[in-house]
Amino acid sequence: MATFVEVDHVDRVFDLPSGGRYIALKNIELKIKKGEFVSLIGHSGCGKSTLLNIIAGLDRASIGGVTLEGREIRDPSPDRMVVFQNYSLLPWLTVRENIALAVDEVYSGKPKGERRGIVEEHIDMVGLRPAANKRPKALSGGMKQRVAIARALATRPKLLLLDEPFGALDALTRGSLQEQLMRICNEHQVTCVMVTHDVDEALLLSDRVVMLTNGPEAHIGQILEVPIPRPRQRLEVVKHPSYYNLRNEIIYFLNQQKLAKKRQTQRLVTSHASTAKAVLEIGFMPLTDAAPLIVAQEKGFFAKYGLDNVVLTKAHSWQEITNDVVTGRLDAAQMLAGMPLLLTLGAGDQASIPVVNALNLSRNANAITFSKRLYNQGVRSLTDLKAAIKATPDQILTLGVVHPASMQNLILRYWLAAGGIDPDRDISLKVIPPTQMVAQLEAGYIDGYCAGEPWNYQAVHQDLGFVAATALDIWSGQPKQVLGVREEWAQKYPDTYLALIKALLEACKYCDDLRHRKEILELLCRPEYLDVNPAYIRPGFIDPYDRGDGQPPQELTAYNQFYLNKTNYPNRTEILWMLTQLARWSITPFPKNWLEVIERVCRTDIFGAAARDLGLLDIGEDNPIHLFDGKLFNPSEPLEYLKSLEIKHQIRVEEVFI
Repeated sequence: MATFVEVDHVDRVFDLPSGGRYIALKNIELKIKKGEFVSLIGHSGCGKSTLLNIIAGLDRASIGGVTLEGREIRDPSPDRMVVFQNYSLLPWLTVRENIALAVDEVYSGKPKGERRGIVEEHIDMVGLRPAANKRPKALSGGMKQRVAIARALATRPKLLLLDEPFGALDALTRGSLQEQLMRICNEHQVTCVMVTHDVDEALLLSDRVVMLTNGPEAHIGQILEVPIPRPRQRLEVVKHPSYYNLRNEIIYFLNQQKLAKKRQTQRLVTSHASTAKAVLEIGFMPLTDAAPLIVAQEKGFFAKYGLDNVVLTKAHSWQEITNDVVTGRLDAAQMLAGMPLLLTLGAGDQASIPVVNALNLSRNANAITFSKRLYNQGVRSLTDLKAAIKATPDQILTLGVVHPASMQNLILRYWLAAGGIDPDRDISLKVIPPTQMVAQLEAGYIDGYCAGEPWNYQAVHQDLGFVAATALDIWSGQPKQVLGVREEWAQKYPDTYLALIKALLEACKYCDDLRHRKEILELLCRPEYLDVNPAYIRPGFIDPYDRGDGQPPQELTAYNQFYLNKTNYPNRTEILWMLTQLARWSITPFPKNWLEVIERVCRTDIFGAAARDLGLLDIGEDNPIHLFDGKLFNPSEPLEYLKSLEIKHQIRVEEVFI
């Protein structure tokens, strides 16, 4: 069904008297179908009513917008009617006159008799015939709210907006009105958006429940489908086998938000007096993805933001990076996209060390490289690989990955499983530092690997292997490297952290200007940085990419991506997908409190503050993920997505205490 209402990446920012700004809503994206009933739920201050007012046209988004049937909403209109908690009736008019006021305004061109017929129809619709000539002071609270609903429906709006319409009523009256509203909406196919604090009300009335995180910068944390058929009766809804699971899921979300608010308050109270750090030691791996760090140092972006004493420390393995961040020897580090997650979750016997990501440094620039031996056996594709494995069941191929939480590991596993190859039964995976991949391939210890550059093209250049698939073939735009810092450090030195993000944002932008690539190439190849032959870096960075498969080199302009296409925004949907893949292969259980984990790791608020200071739009898009096999990832139902995957381990779901 076509989208009826679309909330398109809406931000709402309020100017404060002090000169500052309060970001109430951040990057709200929602599509509503015709005839659908959607509830907005969340704690006080999460922006539910603000969002409803923007949809109504009573307020304007600061960024983004809302459309109704393809037309942008800019002002209030009779095609959208709002029912407020406080009734908003004129006290000197009767029930009939209050309803007629709206009907006469909207349908002024209709004959008087027809308008009167509409009024009487809606008086009967809400069961107020005996009170039709009474004024509001003679009505109960429930009757007043029925008048407000009748008045709204009498104008035949395309969209009915309800702002806690039953919040001030007693339980009996509230239940009666909920059932009347449900009946009216079912019979007349009314599209509704309702703000509520009542979990049971949301489940009774809604097709979907949209749960908002705490403010400031409130965003959609989760969307819950309510698979209870209509028409609904209250007792039947409560007896539905899904009811209590759905109810518990909403309550769990709200409780997690309450805990998050408590932690946020504690952080503000206990924050260290010093907000800047004099000397910064930042770790990096000798990969092309280190370009933003190297450029920020060599081109003066660190110094521009007051970071005059930055020491870049080259590591030889991702384990070294991990150890040095955890122990505090490093203040920050270039990390694989999944490393902050794994450290925060505390996989295996490791304690949880919350590590945050407020900046993606790079995307793509991964590839799957196989040995020339496999090439000579006719392996060119995933299908060929499966055939080769089947033909020699007594020989187990060994493939290298750089880290369990690396996108290289998760993408290689996904690619293999999509081709019907179980990565833990049909082959052997071995963790190897990226700097050792080519040597191990040459020695015959491994048959291939998934790694970043320049280690794929080096194998091609030395005629040791060929590239079977690049990141662009599997998931174009996949996150690769991020800036990781301990949460404790970020809280202790907020000014330094913000300056660091701003400096690297500028450096990332510099790196994606192709006019600078030759200069950056020279910087990367220096002995203190990558210390490699420039010929290994040029393909995909400056020159067309030769895969070593006998085909002409390819122009891969998006292969090394540092800034364009919202590279730097830390995307929650991508992080959630990584969580599903970590659970898929039993690297970690899937956290029951997955939203809490993502909110701890993914610091879009810090990214947004840095971007706004630089005059950049900090809007990011938690867009759908498109992998090569066409399988849809629904971020609202991660466990259902996991269950739908054919090749996987037994999925464990556990609450993670962080």
